[in-house]
Amino acid sequence: MSSFTDFSHISVRGGDGGAGCMSFRREAHVPKGGPDGGDGGDGGSIYCRADAQLSSLIDYRYKHHFHAERGTHGQGSRKHGKDGDDLFLNVPLGTVIRELDPTTMEPLYEIADLTQPGELACVAPGGVGGRGNIHFVTSVRRAPAFAEKGEPAIEHWIELEMKLMADAALVGLPSVGKSSIIARISAARPKIADYPFTTLTPNLGVARTPDGRSFVVADVPGLIEGASEGKGLGHEFLRHIERTALILHVIDLTGGFEGRDAIDDYETINGELEAYAPELFERPQIVVGNKYDMPGTEKARRALEARAEADGHPFFAVSAVTGEGLDKLVPACAEMVSDVRGSVEPSQPVASINEAWERSRAKRDQSIVIVREGARAWRISGGRVERMVVQTDWDNDEAIAYLQHRFDRMGIDDRLAKMGCANGDEVRILGYAFSFEGARDVDRDSAGGFGENGG
Repeated sequence: MSSFTDFSHISVRGGDGGAGCMSFRREAHVPKGGPDGGDGGDGGSIYCRADAQLSSLIDYRYKHHFHAERGTHGQGSRKHGKDGDDLFLNVPLGTVIRELDPTTMEPLYEIADLTQPGELACVAPGGVGGRGNIHFVTSVRRAPAFAEKGEPAIEHWIELEMKLMADAALVGLPSVGKSSIIARISAARPKIADYPFTTLTPNLGVARTPDGRSFVVADVPGLIEGASEGKGLGHEFLRHIERTALILHVIDLTGGFEGRDAIDDYETINGELEAYAPELFERPQIVVGNKYDMPGTEKARRALEARAEADGHPFFAVSAVTGEGLDKLVPACAEMVSDVRGSVEPSQPVASINEAWERSRAKRDQSIVIVREGARAWRISGGRVERMVVQTDWDNDEAIAYLQHRFDRMGIDDRLAKMGCANGDEVRILGYAFSFEGARDVDRDSAGGFGENGG
């Protein structure tokens, strides 16, 4: 069985936050010690980390669930709980990470595209630790008898898709000699046989020129007509050449067993590239006429060379069996790759979190959405407000009053009133329901506008 895996769905969950502690100083000769409850530790987060040593997603073929360590609870004497350890999932360079819809398992949006060694993306943030009662002291609340619970982390599914990070890709119809060429110009040892679809997974190799230059070349499984529409696993193979700087278009000058025409083969593959992604058709391309050492190929070689040059593509006639012509092809490839990639030095390993996604996640977390769910029922959703609810101790009246006061200060009561929410209407957040009692004065340390109606 092949060890190559370029697509996987996994479930990830950060660690739950530890609960804050409700505690008061208890010392001899200090009859009225103040609050001293420590905070709970934050749960560990899960990060995907780009690893240049990996070549597939095989680690995620059989294991699909990953959990980070939870934070520990706070204690008295202002002892804060320990944060949970982060969990790092190593993935190959070129891995795209997407959020999945939990119902349909279809991609919702892209989280990150890891292209640099050591690059990180947080895919499952840990839960925030609850605050101890030392944080809730005010001028009128001198001895708060409550603390926050830890935030439970959210479990969700993500998609990992690996797209090869090759400099050049060998493309063409099945059995035109792509695997033989990569075996000749690099240390790659793909399976080679004289029947179609011998290669079922991409192969990578490093080609080197006599003057010391090198580039990574990929042998992509053979494409067929209709590949851009998904025929013959076309989409699975075509996506691997999206990142390449150069396309090596290999054509069998003998026409293969079917006696195909070289120009027709050339047009077929270019048509599939253009249909799949027009930018692939515009990408720098070298046309390689293989098996030119075979008798009866001279006419096809001349016709293909003329057509390639008319399209502005360099042409090389080679023999993967004897190695003829490859000594000229490899330096030409290295030169074109260098021109496209530029003379920039290889990037140093980085350890940066995907900032754009973090900003997007923070924005979604801060948003508050209010919708009507019935004649006298309303639903409030949003990461921040839902976190307040789950971190509240619902067995503690003082904690509930504090939550309602926070809602007041956030303007939620005013928003509900402006949208038509009347006294006595039911307001729902997650699995909890409240009875709306109208907007209150936010300057008072009062119970606010909700009355608990059950969980």
